Amino acid sequence: MTGNSQVPDYELAETIELTTAEQVRAIADPLRTTILGLLHERAATVTELATAVKRPKSTVAHHVKVLTDAGILRIVRTRKVRAIEERFYGRAARAFYVGLGRQGLPEDFNDFEVAAEESRSAYDEGRLRSFIRHARIPEERAAEFWAGVHDLILEFDRLPRAGDTTYGFTVGLYPIVDYPTLPPKPDED
Repeated sequence: MTGNSQVPDYELAETIELTTAEQVRAIADPLRTTILGLLHERAATVTELATAVKRPKSTVAHHVKVLTDAGILRIVRTRKVRAIEERFYGRAARAFYVGLGRQGLPEDFNDFEVAAEESRSAYDEGRLRSFIRHARIPEERAAEFWAGVHDLILEFDRLPRAGDTTYGFTVGLYPIVDYPTLPPKPDED
């Protein structure tokens, strides 16, 4: 990259809490999450987005409108091309999270399902890096740990866009109610 290496190339909030069902539904669509991912790199027009996702411009324009109406995308700049004003869209925030006041997630809202599908070819080629660990910890410690993970996510989001390969990064932290545990340690005399 030359010049400004800010990623993306426009100002945006660090986080936005999604508090309505409309907002959550807006980000639950796979094409819309792809659009959001592309806009992590730089602002783009509907035409550029349609070219990138290999979908009709009208389809992409519809999805951009849904995201804009939900407050997830915004117009970050415009330019005149002949007599037409071209709009460049960007994310409203670097990260979105579903707030506690949510009205419920759509049934098809599953980042891990998307990640599993996206990572299938990397797994087949032996290029998938992943792990799963379990720890019995208090809820407060889980919240502290997640704050550290959130910092790592923001670091990943800010990486300068370069190279020929796009990498996915998926994380999760979830309680398991029926995971086996050892009985209490017997008193040792």
